[in-house]
Amino acid sequence: MTPIIKRGIFDMTLAMVMSGTIGWFVLQSGQTPINVVFWRCLIGAPVLAYLCHRAGALSIAAIGARRFWLAVLGGVALVLNWLALFSAYPLASISVTTIVYNVQPFMLVGLGLAFLGEKVNGSKLTWLGLAFAGMLVMTLAGQPADGSGRTYLLGIALALAAAACYAIAAFVTKQLKGTSPYLIALIQVVTGVVLLAPLADFHDLPASPQSWAMLGVLGVVHTGIMYAFLYSAIQKLPVVLTGTLSFLYPVVAVAVDMAAFGHVLTLAQAIGGGAILFAAIATTLNWSPLPLLTLASRKDRA
Repeated sequence: MTPIIKRGIFDMTLAMVMSGTIGWFVLQSGQTPINVVFWRCLIGAPVLAYLCHRAGALSIAAIGARRFWLAVLGGVALVLNWLALFSAYPLASISVTTIVYNVQPFMLVGLGLAFLGEKVNGSKLTWLGLAFAGMLVMTLAGQPADGSGRTYLLGIALALAAAACYAIAAFVTKQLKGTSPYLIALIQVVTGVVLLAPLADFHDLPASPQSWAMLGVLGVVHTGIMYAFLYSAIQKLPVVLTGTLSFLYPVVAVAVDMAAFGHVLTLAQAIGGGAILFAAIATTLNWSPLPLLTLASRKDRA
């Protein structure tokens, strides 16, 4: 393993660990999802502007009008993604929300099918079926017995909406090849500031230094620094390794949820969630189910 690959693994791992802790900071901030996203964008923008400056990419005019408005469109989708995701955390728990959110690879495949004419093979349909089955198990098994089932289902729906918005943001970003990722991210968070400034509640600002610290970490660490490590890793690692390491995110999120809030998945939820994550990994890495079925068949005969 080369030093570049090792550094890429380190950067990607750190980025995914940061991602997995976002839910805790969101809930600890005590702010509404709109306020959290607004402050995240506002605080993160200067950090991303600095990264753009260091990379020599701080030039909006250089990307052209079409690319600029595509980046803005991606920013709208990304902001809606954050709003839905942060709204889902207190309703369905960080663990369930994050696992359901990881159906996004299938939504990205659907966008490619609808708009780029990409073909969907039998393998991807198989993994989609597995993810759907896992979703049903998590949904049916996770409804509380205390009458708050509608709240849980709303959380599931918001997690799915967040996944759809993220898939749209990723799909738009794919159309911006050759543009600095730091510049794209900067345009996206500035778009978030512009969109949410009229909606943010400035009469309900954080009342304690701790709450401000939570928002500061979300802006500086989870928006600025995390982007730096993530894009550094993407530049150094092969796609397969990047896709594999990205699934550290839900694992860390589940661990944080258990440690901080005592939320433990039931056996059925864990099985359903495992099916979703396995199917998402298989789709991301273009695995075929045939070798796995053959291996299982051999074990049965043995």
